[in-house]
Amino acid sequence: MIAIRDRKLALWNIGVAYLAFLIGTLCGLLQVFIRNDALTLPSWLDYYQILTAHGVLLALIFTTFFIFGFFITGMSKSLGSFGPKVYLFSWIGFAVTTVGTVLATAMIVSGEASVLYTFYAPLKASGWYYVGLALFVVGTWISSFALVGHYMVWRKKHKGQLSPLFAFMTIATIVMWIIACLGVVATVLFQFIPWAFGWVDTINVELSRSLFWFFGHPLVYFWLLPAYMAWYVIVPKLIGTKVFSDSLARLSFVLFILFSIPVGFHHQLTEPGISNFWKFLQVVLTFMVIIPSLMTAFSMFATFEIAGRKKGGKGLFGWLTKLPWKDVRFTSIFVAMAFFIPGGAGGIINASFQLNEIVHNTLWIVGHFHITVGTPVAMTFMGLTFWIIPYLTGRKFSKSMQKLGFIQIITWAIGMLLMSTSQHILGLLGAPRRTAYSGYNNHPSAMEWFDGILTNHVTMAIGGSILFLSAMILIYIVVMTMFLSPKAVKEEDFVDFPLAESDVENTPKFLENWWIWIGIAFVLIIIAYAIPLNAMIHHAPPGSEGFKTW
Repeated sequence: MIAIRDRKLALWNIGVAYLAFLIGTLCGLLQVFIRNDALTLPSWLDYYQILTAHGVLLALIFTTFFIFGFFITGMSKSLGSFGPKVYLFSWIGFAVTTVGTVLATAMIVSGEASVLYTFYAPLKASGWYYVGLALFVVGTWISSFALVGHYMVWRKKHKGQLSPLFAFMTIATIVMWIIACLGVVATVLFQFIPWAFGWVDTINVELSRSLFWFFGHPLVYFWLLPAYMAWYVIVPKLIGTKVFSDSLARLSFVLFILFSIPVGFHHQLTEPGISNFWKFLQVVLTFMVIIPSLMTAFSMFATFEIAGRKKGGKGLFGWLTKLPWKDVRFTSIFVAMAFFIPGGAGGIINASFQLNEIVHNTLWIVGHFHITVGTPVAMTFMGLTFWIIPYLTGRKFSKSMQKLGFIQIITWAIGMLLMSTSQHILGLLGAPRRTAYSGYNNHPSAMEWFDGILTNHVTMAIGGSILFLSAMILIYIVVMTMFLSPKAVKEEDFVDFPLAESDVENTPKFLENWWIWIGIAFVLIIIAYAIPLNAMIHHAPPGSEGFKTW
């Protein structure tokens, strides 16, 4: 077991994550019923408040706090207990992040920040909302530097050695996160806050959006890489084998540092003011990010096959039957991996120059978001929850909890399949996103979109209701394993946090030379962004005043 104080730090992060998850999923349920005309909100609450809260609390707050809880647990176990300074700064980071979260959420709930998850200018929120976002990011940086400090202490004590794979992947994710946040910090501090408080009259809209997406796309990988960490490091232990290839795992994370950041323009393919050359360059770099994802898929299924055949699996697919399907902690992660196949395919479509024209501002994007973040990432985090919380609290994960866990992941998978499939198809037909509902003044062609079995609002509401039921089961499991389940007494009742062994003998040491990869990452960023951002600054239009449309 890791040190008690490290456990408390991790549990506080996970606790705040699931509080945000509870509120965020409730907002999601309200959304599908509003779109179905089955619910009318009171005058003090509107759809766009709920939409903003849903996006921010689930996509930003839940994921970030859970990820840091996961990092703290794994780093303490793989590198040893935190020293006093690491522990202190981890708590300071947690406190600052929490203050920023509360401030931003208060602005959303009070109706002063209904600017959606992307907070696009010229929609203008209260200046305090942007202050809250800035504090949130600064808090994550403090927590990140604390973890980097813990890693550096280990490296000094183990000169010439490669760090454990979990620690390496944690630092790679943190490096990517800190570089990516430079974009959103720049736009929030130097554009949004002065503009929102009235210190300046206008904002350069295109520059603000470009800096947001400098951050916005690597944010997706900030969610995804911890899931990959679980796939690479924890899943092999569950099925009784080693990491397939330590070198491949480390190289894949290095490639994410290089190629996940200079790709933001593929979210802006329909925007004017950015020349086609720079859009095309970033589309090419986007397709480079597919390579480490395919490397991960190969590694995982090779691991499954090796483990299954060791246990007696015969024939082409006999190894599949030998995997531990009765363990909900494995099955949830496997289902998450399966969902990432259509999710990744959808991402290729979104990043394609011509196909993006069809799907860009439609419900397809909402469906894609849910089938990537809402399923592979969220379901992996759910599977991790069944490990981490009992491990940190020393409580049993009983057979009844196992059964509830299976019900939870099955209902989540069914609900997400119904809702995201409906959103994908409606998007292809032309239904817009970012709106409470649009039937184009009840135009007959638009009305036909919503007549299909899978493409009506009832189907979306059923899917959303099943998801909310699943979320409530998960919250029950979280509360039980945190506070109420009996303490483990027998050795077989204790839940471990499993980290698989990896063979580092053949791993090149230059893979852990961070200055090489950070340097190359900045070169790629300069190539992709320097000229177009310079043009946006020096050839900017007059700028836009703020609009409040709610």
